[in-house]
Amino acid sequence: TSESSSLPKRTENGLHLPLFRRESRGLQRRAGLTGAAGLGDFIDVTYSVLVTVGGTAAPLVLADTGSSDLWMVSDACTSCKATLPLFPQSSFASSGVPVDLTYGDSLTGTFASGIAGTDNVTFAGVRIHNQYFGAINATNTNVIESGCAGILGLGFALNSVIWNALFRAQFTPPSSSGRRSVPRRISPSASNYGIRFFPDLNDLLPKSNRRATAASEALTNAVLQSFPTHGPALTRLVTTQSLAAPMVTITLQRNTLDIGGNQGVLSLGELPEGVSSSDLTWAPIRAYPSALQGPADSPNEQYPLAWELFLDDVFLDGVRLPRSNLSSPSIALSALIDTGNSLLRGPADIVSAISARLGGSKFACSTPHTLAFSINGKLFPVDPRDFVTQAVDGQVQDCVANVVQTDTPQVGNGYQYSWSLGDPFIKGVLASFYYGNLTLGGRGDAEVDVMW
Repeated sequence: TSESSSLPKRTENGLHLPLFRRESRGLQRRAGLTGAAGLGDFIDVTYSVLVTVGGTAAPLVLADTGSSDLWMVSDACTSCKATLPLFPQSSFASSGVPVDLTYGDSLTGTFASGIAGTDNVTFAGVRIHNQYFGAINATNTNVIESGCAGILGLGFALNSVIWNALFRAQFTPPSSSGRRSVPRRISPSASNYGIRFFPDLNDLLPKSNRRATAASEALTNAVLQSFPTHGPALTRLVTTQSLAAPMVTITLQRNTLDIGGNQGVLSLGELPEGVSSSDLTWAPIRAYPSALQGPADSPNEQYPLAWELFLDDVFLDGVRLPRSNLSSPSIALSALIDTGNSLLRGPADIVSAISARLGGSKFACSTPHTLAFSINGKLFPVDPRDFVTQAVDGQVQDCVANVVQTDTPQVGNGYQYSWSLGDPFIKGVLASFYYGNLTLGGRGDAEVDVMW
C-alpha cells in the first residue's frame, strides 16, 4: 500500500480507513486448520485497522463484525510473546470488572480474558472519550502472531460481553422478595455454541413475574441510557449521532493479484465513493426475543444481536445443496457475516456433501469451483480463488476447500445461524452494516446490504 493510500480519508459525511492485511505462516485458524488466503498462498490472514488507545500509538486491531468488543493485549499478559508494544494496564482507569471473551464455536476454544476499563480511543482522527474496552492478560488468539494488538468488534451492544458485565455490575433491580439481586459474572453460554457467549437479560427481571411491564420498561430504559456511555465504540458513535449515517461498510483486498479489485477499506458513516445504495441488495437480519420491552406501538419487538442475515439457498457449482438434516426445519436458514473468520463454516452434513461432490477432501486445483449464497433473491458467489487453498505448502496441484463444519443450531437455544461467512465470502462483495436507530430499543431498520 502506498503512503498516500494508507492514510484515512475524510469526507463531509464519513470516514474511510484503510484495512491492513496481516500475514503469518503456520498460525492456527479459529476452526483449527492451517490458514490460507487463496490459491498459491499458505498464509493465515487478518484484516486490521489503525487505532490509538490512550498513549499507545496506533496499534493494529482486527476489525471483527462477528463480535462487539474492543480489547487490547496488555503488559500483564505474561504468556504473550509480542514484538509490538503491549498496552500498559496501569495507565487505564480499571472498572474492576473481569471479562471473559470467547470466539468461534465448540471446535475452536479461542478466548481472551482480562479487566474492563476506560481510556480515550482514537481512529481516523475521531476521539471517543472514556471508552470501555478490555485490557487482556491471557489469550490464545492468533492476533499477536499476526502483528495485531487486539480486536475491534463491530457488532451490536447487546452482544458485547464487556457491556453486559458492566451493565450487570450497575443495574441490580429488586427481586420479588424486595432484596437486591446479585449480578452474575458474564461467561460463555452453555447453550448452542459450546463456548460462544449468548446474551440473556431475563434473569434481571423479578422471578415472580418475568413479564411484568413496569420491570421490563425499567430494564429497557436503563439499557438504552447506558449505550451512549458504556456501549461498544461503534454503538457510542451511532447513539450519539457522531456519524452522518449509522453504518459501517467493509471491502477486503484479495491476496492474489487482482487489478481493479477491492483494496480493503473500512468506511464509517457513508458508502465508499462511487457506490450507491441502489447498487446494494438489502438483507434483513435475524432478531431474537429479549427481556427488553418493545415500544408502545410494537410491544413484541425483537432485537438484533449479530450481523446474521437470512439465506434463500446455497449452491455448489450452480447446483443447489440440500438443507441440513441436523437442525430443525423450523429454523430459517441464515448466516453470520464475520470478518474475523478466515474460513467458511457450515453444517457438518452439508460440508461432507460438498466434499463428496468435489471428489474428496483433496481435488485438482486446475478445476475451478464456486460456492454461492442466495440472498434476497440474488446469487453471491465465492470467487474460485477464495473458495480453495493448496493442500500442501509449495504444491499447487492439489487443493482443499476453505469450508469447515461448525456447531448445529438448536431451536430456541442460542444463536440460530448455521453458516458463518468469513473472509472468502467477504473478499468478493461489498458489505454494508446498517445499525438503524438503536435508541428505539428494537430492531428498527437494522440490516446488512451487499453487492458483488
